[in-house]
Amino acid sequence: MNPIEIIDKYYADAPELRQVLLTHSGQVRDRALRIVDAHKEWDVDRQFVSEAAMLHDIGIFYCYAPGIRCTGDRPYIEHGYLGAELLRQEGYPRHALVAERHTGVGISMEQVIRDNLNIPLADYYPVSLEEQIICYADKFYSKSHLNRELTIEQVRCKLWRYGHDSILRWDKLVKTMAE
Repeated sequence: MNPIEIIDKYYADAPELRQVLLTHSGQVRDRALRIVDAHKEWDVDRQFVSEAAMLHDIGIFYCYAPGIRCTGDRPYIEHGYLGAELLRQEGYPRHALVAERHTGVGISMEQVIRDNLNIPLADYYPVSLEEQIICYADKFYSKSHLNRELTIEQVRCKLWRYGHDSILRWDKLVKTMAE
């Protein structure tokens, strides 16, 4: 599977957004692969991590986020599950799980209800080690500031707005990745 072919299929009419997606996803992929390579003891599918990291944000074109050139009509919170639906239709159910579960450091069903999030009622936590690696790597790079890499502590500070549970999940990811 070639993730660039899938990206090109859906982003042909949005070259600026395509470039934002490729830049961000490439940053996430590179960090995720560094983590995989640093942990030879893990039984991780390196090729899958590379592909899924490139596709984790495939659904952003559905959403409205003008700061990153997204001109769709859906709220940005929906990009994960919409991207997952797209990847399932393309025949990549395992990649779809990464798209669906990478937002924040996971979203609980309780949070969906409490914050009235416009996504299907479910828990959206990264489960597999591959999903966790990509979710973790994603937090260091913003699509609105492509040239900036956050520190672990800067990410932690940003996650405070999502509650104490998010901080606990972040701290667990940091310990697991042991960068």
